[in-house]
Amino acid sequence: MRRSTDRILVSHVGALPRPEGLQRVFDAGRAEEAAFQALLPSAVAEVVERQVAAGVDVVTDGEIAKRGLFTGYVRDRMTGFEERVVTAGDVPRSAGISGRDRRRFPGFYAAGLGGFSYGAVAAPTGGVPDPIASGPVGYVCTGPLRYTGADAARADIARLTGAIAGRDVEAFLPAITPGTVEHWLANEYYPDDESFLSAIADVLHEEYRVITDAGLVLQLDDPDLPDAWQMFPDMTVPEYRRYAALRVEALNHALRGIPEEQVRLHVCWGSFHGPHRDDIGLGDVIDLILSVPARCYSIEAANPRHEHEWEVWEDAGLPDGKILMPGVVGHASDIIEHPDLVAQRIERYARIAGRENVIAGTDCGLGGRVHPEIAWAKLEELAEGARRATTRLWP
Repeated sequence: MRRSTDRILVSHVGALPRPEGLQRVFDAGRAEEAAFQALLPSAVAEVVERQVAAGVDVVTDGEIAKRGLFTGYVRDRMTGFEERVVTAGDVPRSAGISGRDRRRFPGFYAAGLGGFSYGAVAAPTGGVPDPIASGPVGYVCTGPLRYTGADAARADIARLTGAIAGRDVEAFLPAITPGTVEHWLANEYYPDDESFLSAIADVLHEEYRVITDAGLVLQLDDPDLPDAWQMFPDMTVPEYRRYAALRVEALNHALRGIPEEQVRLHVCWGSFHGPHRDDIGLGDVIDLILSVPARCYSIEAANPRHEHEWEVWEDAGLPDGKILMPGVVGHASDIIEHPDLVAQRIERYARIAGRENVIAGTDCGLGGRVHPEIAWAKLEELAEGARRATTRLWP
């Protein structure tokens, strides 16, 4: 994993807008799957080119090949579950990832507000656990879980490595975590949560290994670690910490044998738009985050509900040898951050963690959260802010 000693590097969390032609074919659904696959290599090359032009140093494929939101793709890469039609009598396993906010602001949600502001990425249909993503189909584990996604993962890798050939950039691919799979997959097969999570971890371990064996950085997307707090409105903080610790244990099981220097952990409070009034604080879970064997920690930090939590790092400290990638550009607003604000945010973290240990990042994926024009403009201002911070941090 890259570390710079003379400037602030720039990356982001993963999701980016699909090129217009690819998006049209994607919107046509599975009937146009052959055309979609045929367009992907040139589309990935275009997305990489736009990242490089914007000033991004650590790039990805924009997750443009993945159907659904960032969790949905894994349903095509595993077996052992079935789809079921959700009926009015079905009781959700949880209150959803905005559950506490829904209790506090029922009128806001009754008015149809919240969710995603830009419709290029449709809400997933496996939403029994999450009212934001609810739909007519639920997913239930009914047999042993097995990984079947190696060929799909290798295709992602081939397209991305082909697109970065000859460029002075590093590449990463995102993958989800056991606790996040558990958001949409109910269990009727394994005897308890521990064995269910362990089985999910074994599936994801194989995906992680394919990515790291190819020499790419593995980004672990784990919004579940803090955002599941909203799913269980009656839990206390100690109870939730025990819940989260079990999911972190499963993630660490999935990471067994994976080189730490190739791992980046992304943690956020969910990329849905909403009040976030009742999010759990970073200070309540920072030790759990740091217990994951990753070289880099990507943390949502520009969201106004959490921007003040830079102070948590003053007390927690960044462990030796680690890298911090705070979000200094957000996904929850169409307002494009001024590069001086971006620079100020970067410098704040550089003073705490050391300038060589900070990468400028985004709060979450921009694709599907804001209009494509806004997404690319945010990346450009992110890179400009990093340049301005560099001139002050390396005078």
